[in-house]
Amino acid sequence: MTSFETIIYEKRNGIAYVTLNRPEVLNRYNIQMRDELYQVLTAIRDDPDVLVAIFKGAGERAFCVGADLIEFGTAPSPIIARQVRWERDIWGLFSSLKQPLIAAIHGYVLGSGVEIALFCDIRIASEEAVFGLPEVSLGMIPAAGGTQTLPRMIGKGRALQMLLTSDRIDAQEAFRIGMVNMVVSREELYPTADSMAQKILSRSPMAVRYAKEATIRGLDLTLEEGLVLERELAKILKALTRKEVPALCNR
Repeated sequence: MTSFETIIYEKRNGIAYVTLNRPEVLNRYNIQMRDELYQVLTAIRDDPDVLVAIFKGAGERAFCVGADLIEFGTAPSPIIARQVRWERDIWGLFSSLKQPLIAAIHGYVLGSGVEIALFCDIRIASEEAVFGLPEVSLGMIPAAGGTQTLPRMIGKGRALQMLLTSDRIDAQEAFRIGMVNMVVSREELYPTADSMAQKILSRSPMAVRYAKEATIRGLDLTLEEGLVLERELAKILKALTRKEVPALCNR
């Protein structure tokens, strides 16, 4: 386990476990968490032994209730803030990870908490989870991808309703509209996420990565372009698999 103040990072048997660890403030996302999360995401990206990652929140009350607006609002200057943002592009780093990412979410999931979950590939929610994007009610808009990832996930109409009203929804409604993949009891949340990760681990790692790449990249293409991408990736995977077979037979 690597020691951070706002993040717990563990790695076991091919699975990385990332825990947002500020339970005393409901895992509110602050500048230090941003910097530590950047280090963790970079470590996951560059570690060939990490095949799946699970994200969760410490404590009983929340996955993450959003950004610490006071702290983020005290940047030393717009120029420095812009430079730091580009140097530590958390959200671009999230979207670049080739490993499957699973969010195990409970309690309050607000603002940046929703956005972190949406950057994951599979979302498992506990029964008491509550979701919301309060930014408009605070005179802001989401600044970590919420206006882009949410419509892609649940459609423009439903996304705009959440974004423009700041209304909160419960776990069952999130499941109904496709915001989460499944809803389980609080006791089953982490075992279910682990089981999902283990199932993914039992598949071909290269096939898993190429399937994710084809899906994610294809979302920004026309159907025709996506089909071309799929064929190209399938050919690359087939060629790589053929190269591995002799090596395996010679062992």
